Amino acid sequence: MSKLKSREEYEKTSAFRFFRWLSGSKDPYVGEVEMQVQEETVLPHETIIDRMHEAEMRRDKVYDEEQNKLARIFHIIYVAMAIVFCITLVGVLLVTVSCLPPDGNASNPVNNVVSGRYIEQGLQETGALNIVSGMILTYRAFDTFGETNVLFIATCCVMIMLMVDDAILKKQAAMNDRRFEPKNDTILQGVAFVLCPIIFIFGIYIILNGHLSPGGGFSGGSIMGAGLILYVAAYGFKKTQRFFDEHIYKIAKITALCMYGLIGTYFYMTGANGIENHIPLGIPGHILSSGIILPINICVGLEVACTMYAFYALFRRGGL
Repeated sequence: MSKLKSREEYEKTSAFRFFRWLSGSKDPYVGEVEMQVQEETVLPHETIIDRMHEAEMRRDKVYDEEQNKLARIFHIIYVAMAIVFCITLVGVLLVTVSCLPPDGNASNPVNNVVSGRYIEQGLQETGALNIVSGMILTYRAFDTFGETNVLFIATCCVMIMLMVDDAILKKQAAMNDRRFEPKNDTILQGVAFVLCPIIFIFGIYIILNGHLSPGGGFSGGSIMGAGLILYVAAYGFKKTQRFFDEHIYKIAKITALCMYGLIGTYFYMTGANGIENHIPLGIPGHILSSGIILPINICVGLEVACTMYAFYALFRRGGL
């Protein structure tokens, strides 16, 4: 009897539910049982109006400061804290500005040895004509890698909150497809037909020339992401998924981040240990130059473009 009781207690623990989920169960709390979508109950119009009126009366009662003492106290505290916060923020900003060094001081950050090193030896050490790209993708490549990870984590968080099950998404699209996709918008489709190829080509140009001219992975990826959004807005998700679906999205995004991590790790390890870097810098001004900057620009561009499209698709219909 004691063994049976201990067995029942163990099955109620989180560890037992976790291992059931790990072994393939759909849900750690309900096992193999899947949640069923309940059928919508159509209520009479009068009932809906009455319920809305009751809800409005409850809200009025809760926020009526003359009748609700707690609401009145909360409002007073809220206003007082807002005033204190604003005064404190203004004071902190004034103190910060007053402590800034005077203009032209030799100890100012703009006059330190770091910026001088970027300008004077950046071309020789990075092989990039664009000093900005040479700085953020070599000297500060670790910081840029952290920013790329932020984009990846942000997309994962939005997916967790907004991603809709494929079966539900297909059912909703079949019921009322017009909620998500335009239908035969001739003007929008004509504009997209002309502009989308130009936008994609220009975005690729900005990414590939980021070490030679103003631009790079972030700006070029934003342009390509805007092109994808324009295309899906004009032609819909079904046509977009012929060349860019969830599977392609995952491959591009994860591969770009991993490649950036591998390239960056090699660069960090060689630089930190004084080991010679065998990646050639090439001839400055040529497309195949600047060492690791060109492949990192491509990885960052793919990451940014995928992130922009994912945000748009998830907020619009809950899926890619």
